[in-house]
Amino acid sequence: MAEVVALSGRVGGGSSKLALGYLHRLPFSGTNGNSVVHARLLSGVRLREKPGPQFGSIRKKRSAKRLVTESLISKMADYEGKAVVTDVTSGSMIFEPIIEDGVFRFDCSANDRNAAYPSISFINSKDRDTPIMSHKIPSYIPNFECLYGQQIVKLELPVGTSLYGTGEVSGQLERTGKRVFTWNTDAWGYGSGTTSLYQSHPWVLAVLPTGEALGILADTTRRCEIDTRKESMIQFVAPSSYPIITFGPFPSPQAVLISLSHAIGTVFMPPKWSLGYHQCRWSYDSDKKVQEITGTFREKGIPCDVVWMDIDYMDGFRCFTFDKERFPDPKSLVKGLNQNGFKAIWMLDPGIKQEDGYFVYDSGSENDVWISKADGRPFVGEVWPGPCVFPDYTQAKVRSWWSNLVKDFTVNGVDGIWNDMNEPAVFKTLTKTMPESNIHKGDDELGGCQVHSHYHNVYGMLMARSTFDGMKLGSEKNRPFVLTRAGFIGSQRYAATWTGDNLSTWEHLHMSISMVLQLGLSGQPLSGPDIGGFAGNATPRLFGRWMGIGSMFPFCRGHSELDTIDHEPWSFGKECEEVCRLALKRRYRLIPHIYSLFYLAHTTGTPVASPTFFADPKDPSLRKLENSFLLGPLLVYSSTLPGQGMDTLQCTLPKGIWLSFDFDDSHPDLPALYLQGGTIIPVGPPHQHVGESNMFDDLTLVVALDEHGKAKGVLYEDDGDGYEFMKGGFLLTQYVAELQSSIVTVKVSKTEGSWKRPQRRLHVQLLLGGGAMVDIWGKDGEVLQILMPSEQEVVKLVSTSEKQYRSRLGIILLCHIWAHIFLSVYLKYC
Repeated sequence: MAEVVALSGRVGGGSSKLALGYLHRLPFSGTNGNSVVHARLLSGVRLREKPGPQFGSIRKKRSAKRLVTESLISKMADYEGKAVVTDVTSGSMIFEPIIEDGVFRFDCSANDRNAAYPSISFINSKDRDTPIMSHKIPSYIPNFECLYGQQIVKLELPVGTSLYGTGEVSGQLERTGKRVFTWNTDAWGYGSGTTSLYQSHPWVLAVLPTGEALGILADTTRRCEIDTRKESMIQFVAPSSYPIITFGPFPSPQAVLISLSHAIGTVFMPPKWSLGYHQCRWSYDSDKKVQEITGTFREKGIPCDVVWMDIDYMDGFRCFTFDKERFPDPKSLVKGLNQNGFKAIWMLDPGIKQEDGYFVYDSGSENDVWISKADGRPFVGEVWPGPCVFPDYTQAKVRSWWSNLVKDFTVNGVDGIWNDMNEPAVFKTLTKTMPESNIHKGDDELGGCQVHSHYHNVYGMLMARSTFDGMKLGSEKNRPFVLTRAGFIGSQRYAATWTGDNLSTWEHLHMSISMVLQLGLSGQPLSGPDIGGFAGNATPRLFGRWMGIGSMFPFCRGHSELDTIDHEPWSFGKECEEVCRLALKRRYRLIPHIYSLFYLAHTTGTPVASPTFFADPKDPSLRKLENSFLLGPLLVYSSTLPGQGMDTLQCTLPKGIWLSFDFDDSHPDLPALYLQGGTIIPVGPPHQHVGESNMFDDLTLVVALDEHGKAKGVLYEDDGDGYEFMKGGFLLTQYVAELQSSIVTVKVSKTEGSWKRPQRRLHVQLLLGGGAMVDIWGKDGEVLQILMPSEQEVVKLVSTSEKQYRSRLGIILLCHIWAHIFLSVYLKYC
């Protein structure tokens, strides 16, 4: 069945009409079977695809739904093949200011503005449709062309502009020369040239030669081509009509992301435990295996907070059920896990087994929640349980139905939920998904009754939203944690994400950095890859290196698929195990800093992990760096080449002061850490899990002075869960340091929140360079003073520190060589 689309064309004097036509997809030579969409406007009765009187009645009476659907199909058949010529229109888009100064909405015409569907990416769709008073005018105005139902938008920017964003994409960090298609796709084993992955973000962040930045959003849920193959040129192509929203130019890329968050929202505040390490596999297939894995983490002293249950915990892959033999008592299982410092996350897919007597299917059928085919009958597609039906999350009643199932599910000891396969993925089909002609009976505020092609890209986000709401219903005292595979721009309000079914290769290790950064540049700061790779078998060196860099990502999870070798941190021998232990202890030391970054992301829209060029957007030499990134003022620099460790890598640092440091844990397979001059970061003890930490732990401040002898930083603290922080139940501390007359004074400059400062020791480490430091112990909240060593003493301290660093790496390198020799001899003679 050809796809039904709303087409916008203009006739004489710029008037606009909507017509119902058909998309005929023509294949092109692209990766993973993507298609370029071409459209022919076919003659016939002009029907409105936006909700009109007919589709309004569809939502009122089930019998009327079938009649209207049959009428629609009949008319589609009557007029198929009757082509007509359409007018081609083009020009500059019209604009109006929205939301705040510097944000503009562009449309092809006033009529096109009125014809646009509601925004699903915006927190409040009305914000996009309500102009504000502003004396500013846009610096850059897009041009458009409407041809055969496609709206082609081009925006030309100054030569030297660097392009980023485009959401969850593979390949290079700087996007010039790339073309992607926003069409959520089950993309197992994707490569650097794959053009459609699991999520859709029709968004580009442009960094101008001056260092200023401009954000461009094509606010359409439809399949959209984002073409950046021409230097300093952005082109969007999607079915008519949709608005373009621009943010800026603003002084920095970070300012653009803050402004974007005012439209699409910020990341949900994650529970603190979710920032620890997560261990997953497809599958830990019994409660005994789960207990064995978690027990081994504690026995070996490797930090971990979360264990995950993939689909094999279910009874025949039926969602909301447990296999009675392998998981006979999930509530008791989770109680034991919680007592040992572990949280449990369980998978839920959208495909519900079509089986009478299965309570979820029976309940859904009774409440008429399933997506239907064009003939009005429920669509049935093959997924893990066999024939499945799919909830239509575009309706509030269906989201409520799902949320209540989730609420009831949480009583079994469910700490978090994993939404997978929600592109939606469907087996035994060439498209890997359901037919685009399927019908969603969407609510008016989302766009009304539409074919699947309209809602495909937001299906996963709406499922995650329903799951998030259900977890809130299940516990008012705990913050939900949801992970989703499919998503849309704005999904960060409800769920974290990961980069999908990657491969255990060095290319995917390298690519994981850019993918996490692109998601952050597209409004989703809580993401990470499957550490070690999902498909295939990692080697000890690859796994250790991946854990080293993965432990620094915002979301930190190891995961591997069925029929691969074990991929736990101890699975690759003692040397790799020690690398993983060092890497994860480093992460847990930094959790006070990472948690503070997430509070800022939640409240202001700033990214957690950002590209290195954020430190100096004016420096073009930084814009293509892909093996380093920033966690606030902390620069993480890693090698992603198999034969090159950090002991041989030459680091490219931004201008200014960058001081190296570690936790006496340097290793060729761990990233190098640098702190930007002028900043302070908080550090805690390397606990085995987040639950071990408390406000009375020793607090360490790592300080790097700038050229003026000053530094500042923040620490955010709350219960780590729940919502008291929204009522003032937190402590936000701003620390400052200043050098005057050879004395560095460190003190609290400002606090927010109702919490009193705990009685705890404070350890200040003042970095001198080369890993050297001077330190002092005191009491948090008091003024601490450090006497700066003389210039000669500083030189001596730095020299000694660098020798110790080289010595540690040399000993480790020697161990590498002997281990390699031993392994070679063993394989030869044994």
